[in-house]
Amino acid sequence: MIIRIPNPATHGYINLSDTMVFTVALLFGGPAGGLAGGVGSSLADGLGGYFIWAPWTLVIKGFEGLIAGTLAAGIPARYTGSRRHLLETLVLLLAGGWMTLGYYLAGVVLLGAAAALTEIPGNLFQVGAGVVVALPLATALRRAIKQELL
Repeated sequence: MIIRIPNPATHGYINLSDTMVFTVALLFGGPAGGLAGGVGSSLADGLGGYFIWAPWTLVIKGFEGLIAGTLAAGIPARYTGSRRHLLETLVLLLAGGWMTLGYYLAGVVLLGAAAALTEIPGNLFQVGAGVVVALPLATALRRAIKQELL
């Protein structure tokens, strides 16, 4: 991870991984989003020295990507433009809500409730940044893929 903001209270960090998890989920659906979220993010934890979080991340971020991709794939194709954008935003916020809750619960188990609470603002920021970057990125990539296939 190029950008990593440590949280000493939880031995974790804030990053922009949700950007890629959400982008992959929007473009390729639930299973791909789950793989990107679970495997990619847990590898980042391990490679970054955050071994205590890697198994939790595999499950939490895996389900985040699976939720985002599965729900986004269920948005009818007839919904385009701002309607689609709104629905995709809601889907990503829901998936990000799961991630925030999942890391809070993992933090309670690993470190106690007080330390786990310190993760919530960073996770919410991470989700927000992921949504803000992933939505236009996925839209642009969809257009590029569509043009390439025509």
